[in-house]
Amino acid sequence: MKIMPKKDKPSKSELPVIPLRELVIFPHTATPFFVGRPKSLKAVEEAMANDRRAFVVCQKTTTEDPGENDVYPIGTVVHILQMLKLPDGTYRLLVEGKERGTIARITRKKPAMWAQVYHTRDQTEVEIEHTNLMQSVQEAFTRYAKFHKKIPSEVITSIEKAEFPAKLTDLIASNIPFKIEQKIELLSIQDVQERMEHLTIMLESENEISALQNKINTKVRKRLEKGQREYYLNEQLKEINKELGKDDTDPTGIKEIEETLRNKEMPEEVRAKAEKELKRLGRLAPMSPEAGVLRTYLEWIMDLPWSEKSEDNKDIGKAERILNEDHYNLKRAKERILDFLAVRQLKEKMKGPILCFAGPPGTGKTSLGRSVARALGREFIRISLGGVKDEAEIRGHRKTYVGALPGKIIQSMKKAGTINPVFLLDEIDKLSSDFRGDPASALLEVLDPEQNSAFLDHYLELTYNLSNVMFLTTANSIHTIPYPLRDRMEIIEIPGYTDFEKLKIAHNFIIPKQLEENGLSWAKVQFRDNALLKIIRHYTMESGVRNLEREIAGIIRKIARKAIKKGYSDKEKQEGDTRFSSIVTEKTVSTYLGKEKFQDDLLFKDNRSGLAYGLAWTELGGTLLPIEAALYEGPGELILTGNLGDVMKESAQTALSFLRAHYNRYNLQSDFQKINTIHVHVPEGAIPKDGPSAGVTIIASILSALTGTPVKQGYVMTGEITLIGRILAIGGVKEKVLAAYRNKMTHVLMPEANKKDIDELPKEVLSSIEFVFVDDVEIALENLFSQSFKRRGYEYSA
Repeated sequence: MKIMPKKDKPSKSELPVIPLRELVIFPHTATPFFVGRPKSLKAVEEAMANDRRAFVVCQKTTTEDPGENDVYPIGTVVHILQMLKLPDGTYRLLVEGKERGTIARITRKKPAMWAQVYHTRDQTEVEIEHTNLMQSVQEAFTRYAKFHKKIPSEVITSIEKAEFPAKLTDLIASNIPFKIEQKIELLSIQDVQERMEHLTIMLESENEISALQNKINTKVRKRLEKGQREYYLNEQLKEINKELGKDDTDPTGIKEIEETLRNKEMPEEVRAKAEKELKRLGRLAPMSPEAGVLRTYLEWIMDLPWSEKSEDNKDIGKAERILNEDHYNLKRAKERILDFLAVRQLKEKMKGPILCFAGPPGTGKTSLGRSVARALGREFIRISLGGVKDEAEIRGHRKTYVGALPGKIIQSMKKAGTINPVFLLDEIDKLSSDFRGDPASALLEVLDPEQNSAFLDHYLELTYNLSNVMFLTTANSIHTIPYPLRDRMEIIEIPGYTDFEKLKIAHNFIIPKQLEENGLSWAKVQFRDNALLKIIRHYTMESGVRNLEREIAGIIRKIARKAIKKGYSDKEKQEGDTRFSSIVTEKTVSTYLGKEKFQDDLLFKDNRSGLAYGLAWTELGGTLLPIEAALYEGPGELILTGNLGDVMKESAQTALSFLRAHYNRYNLQSDFQKINTIHVHVPEGAIPKDGPSAGVTIIASILSALTGTPVKQGYVMTGEITLIGRILAIGGVKEKVLAAYRNKMTHVLMPEANKKDIDELPKEVLSSIEFVFVDDVEIALENLFSQSFKRRGYEYSA
């Protein structure tokens, strides 16, 4: 590549003029065309006699005899390569464009047009600044060629191999169908750099238009293909329907839907909405997306129960028998169901109750709901609310969304098929909320008897009557349920089972069920009471019976394996004395289940000063809570250890303040705290502990440490204390007393206000434990210690 000097000055020649219609010839190209007009034929003949050179221009008009004003002044000097005279007197020419030219003036008009032409030859060397422009032009043409497949490959090759800019632009311009005006404009640009820039703009413009056109063509083609496909499938469907004997005149199924709606009993508002949507469906194409949405919506309306109702069981005796067959105890829950049945017989139209069974896991809350449905003779449906965060899970999505469905309430009503099922909302305390809404708030309408007769689901956009539904909910803890929701429900506490209740449940329910499930119902398998109690106390730690059932099932499976090894099988069931038999005793439990998983409550063998036993409630039942107090010389601090919560720490502060305020009644020095540091510790520090009910136990342990007097043997205590010495009521009485009974305690001291709660305790417990009810701290301490204390001016001996 070398740098060229400036272009030569234009030269001037007189040449015959050949006007052409709708054709522009560029330099560096070979172009064939036909000549038939007299003047043009004469110009060709004179050009052949004049070194074969002529000046070719394009006409502005379509006149047969063009003059100076009928042609563009810009043209191309050509060399006639070939001339062929045809039988009709016309010529077929092949010319090669040489140079650009401009008509200076017309010198002759007859017999052929001659003109004086200024023409300039383009430079054939490539300047440095033209390299990038040439590359841009070639890239633009390559993209153009991809859109237009009809460009010959030899033309593409010649353009790719163009040696200099002028040839490149002229080859491209002559082979692309630009408008005549655009080609004339390109021909008239003398500066090659300006010409390349202009050509690049023209090519990119054409590329954008082609890309858009291709996009439009693709969309149109897809629509046509889809239409043809739908037509083909519809025709096939018609033929299939004919073969099946179906009505091929109803491809959308409108007639079938209309017939179903006509025969279904529903509110007028619902019928009007369904008919309106049915008319819309009739106006839509069968395969359109909106038709599918409307068809699904109408099917939901048809499938929902609007008036279908199941007959309630009115036999209260039968209902009570069913409830007792399925569950042991649970008296309050069973009585509430039987009350409902009784009232229902007196008053036909009544709102369904909304009950919440609250209690520890495994106590039979969910299965109780199923038993209620069986006792009432109603359909049973259950949905789990654990982890539900989206309000749309309850109310549904608008049907305009893709894949929209009604909420769980309406879906479950469709599944039930009646308007009065028993509807269990399981784990209602596990609801949560996020940016998608609060499901608990959505349930306010569902669980309100004053509102649920017009429950609005977002998908249906119709009100649905839920007032005939009997709603039951379950929860492990009512404290996590929002108050407005809790206020709408009747809470029925289902406490944990005692060891005696678990024993009866195991004998009457769990063992027969597991024998049946494990194929041993025909065998003679017995569990001794002491074996079951060992499983309950040392292999399970729960309020319910779920783990107890697992352990019993594990033993029965091992017994089944033993039966198979001895030659018994389900096909060879023996009768009478020849039946396979097995007895599970206290000793054989360890053989089946291995080492004990749980130990007894922490209980010290000897009675020491500074030690008092309290009672604690846990989700797994009651337990003993030993509290230790130690005294040593120090700066008068109160040290509390054992992973205690704030409330329990405050109880310790209250206990110490009471003793400081009444030191003279308990033979204490007035400055006992100033000269002594008191350390209170609750063992098993890895377990968090909190609550006010340990107040009595803490004050007893501190007083025991201060006086050196142990608490009476066999005494356990529970109760919240106040600064002025009152003892307040506590909760979890049943579980706590059972823990005392399990650990063979003889006396239980508790608040006077809890006297009413012992009625729920088993008779075995009531006959084994002596209860001491107090409402004053002083009386409590007098009962707990054998030492005499001064009390209001006189001595009292415990």
